[in-house]
Formats: sequence, C-alpha cells, structure tokens
Amino acid sequence: MDQTARPGVSATSPVQEAEALEKKLRGGSARAGYFRWVICTLLLLGTTKNYMDRQVLGVLKTTLQHDLGWNDIDYGNLVLAFQAAYAVGMILVGRLVDRLGTRLGYALAMAFWSLASMGHALGNSFTSFVIARSALGFGEAGVFPASIKTVAEWFPKKERALATGIFNAGTNAGAIVTPLIVPWIALHWGWRWAFVITGALGFVWLIFWLVLYRKPEEHSRVSKAELAYIRGDPSEPNRKIKWISLFPHRQTWAFVMGKFMTDPIWWFYLFWIPDFLQRRHGLALIKIGLPIMVIYLISDVGSVGGGWLSSWLIHRGKSINAARKIAMLVCA
Repeated sequence: MDQTARPGVSATSPVQEAEALEKKLRGGSARAGYFRWVICTLLLLGTTKNYMDRQVLGVLKTTLQHDLGWNDIDYGNLVLAFQAAYAVGMILVGRLVDRLGTRLGYALAMAFWSLASMGHALGNSFTSFVIARSALGFGEAGVFPASIKTVAEWFPKKERALATGIFNAGTNAGAIVTPLIVPWIALHWGWRWAFVITGALGFVWLIFWLVLYRKPEEHSRVSKAELAYIRGDPSEPNRKIKWISLFPHRQTWAFVMGKFMTDPIWWFYLFWIPDFLQRRHGLALIKIGLPIMVIYLISDVGSVGGGWLSSWLIHRGKSINAARKIAMLVCA
C-alpha cells in the first residue's frame, strides 16, 4: 500500500507534532508553555519543607538532651520511631494519594506532617516526642509518592528524570537551610519555636498548592501546545499490578540493594552529623550550618546533575535504561 501522504493530510505522528509544538514554545512564542516547571518548583519547595521538618530534631539534639535529660540511646530510639512510621506511611499514604488524587492527597499529607512538626513544641517527655516523631514520619512518607505521581502527570518521559532530580534537590536544600536558621531561632526564642515556625511553613505552601495545582487537562494556564507536549508519549495500557508480582524482577532487588547501601549513610548525615560536629570538633550550635551546607550543596549538584545527564542522554538517542545507568555510574 502506498504510504505517501495525501495532500492536506499530515504524515507526522502525535509525538512529532508535540515536539514541533515544543520547538515553537522554545522559540518564545508562548511562555505559558513552561507552566509544568511551576509545578516542579512547588514540588521542590514541598520536598525542602519535608526535610526541614525531619532535620530540626537532629540540629537541636544536644540542646534537647540537656533540657529533657535524654541520652544517645533515647535519641536513637526517636530516630527509629520516625523511620518505622515512615516505612509504614510509604505504603499507606502512597495508597491514599492514589485514591484521592495528587492534589488532595499531597495537601492532606502536608497538613498532617506540618501539624506533627509543630506538635513537637508541646513535648515535655520522651514518650511525647516518640508520638510526635511517629506522626511526623507517617505524614512525611507522602512526599515522594505524591511528587513522583505529579511528575508522571505533568511531564513527558524524556523530562521526568530532570524534573525528579530538581524536586529531589529539595532534600538537600532543606538540609542546608535547617542548620542555618534553626540554631538562630532556638538561641533567640527557644527550641519550641523552632518546631512551630518550621512546621507552620507547610500551611503557606498549601495555599500555593491548592491555588495552582490541577491536572494539566483541567488547568487554565496550560496551553494546548504544552498539553500536547506533555501527552505526546505513546499511550500505555492502564492495568493493576499486584505487589507480589514485583519480587521476581531483578530491577526490584537492584533498587532494594541500592537503597540498603546508600540510605544508612544518608540517615547518618541527616540525624547525627550536627551532634558529631559539636562533640568531636567543638563547634557551637550557631556555627554548624556552614560545614553541613557544604555537604548538601555537593549532593545538590549530584541530584540535579544526574537528572540532567539522564535526560540529555535520552535526547541523544540512548535508551531510558542505559541513560539512567550511565548517570548513576558517573555519580558513583
């Protein structure tokens, strides 16, 4: 059969049409074509807020041990309470986000963990802090399921690695900002206000999220050109997959082993490095911010740079699998 296009009939595929529209956007004809990056910025700020809340306790560890009579074992148990609740929350809160949708699911998670963060200010005993840390961990578990789902809704496949790298940079941004501002708040107004102020920032974020977030198809600020670009990937079948069916796959175990080897180092930096700098290097609370900032700035470069490299390799013709493995190898 003759495949030559007839006059007046387009021979281009939907993907080609979407890419052509994107080129027009990059030419500056429609700046609204970049609204998806506004959504990515909200995700970045949400992740930053998430890591600020979880790191306040680590920054104030020495102060709280002095005021409340804890020892290192007590503090370690508080970290355990957070992580155990976080593990449970990853499954339950992630399921809630799927059921309620990204907009409402993320909003509820943010409100819950922000209240839990502020609730630390009411703590006067080890037990009350265990409750607060558990609630914080459970609520904070929603940030990554919601963010990843948002990226899938708002970005074509070839931009998802970069978008994920950008919002994931919020983990480092939060870890940088917290030791810079929390010691100042604690020294001037007391440690309780450090929890109140950082927790309350979540409700400021919520205003912007609820005002700005809709699905691309429902958003008045998304142009037809940008929507076509976002939806330009070939459609995939939407089917339910049972959890147990993931276990035979090598990819599942590769991911598990990767997290098993890297997360202990990450958690050490997050929860123990402030105390390490104070005890072993004699730094005052107000001075621990700079060395911690250097650590996470380097991590930020890897987060955004790894996402950019993966997306760049895909644009250059590499498969998604090869591009991501090369990016991980370079960062390693």
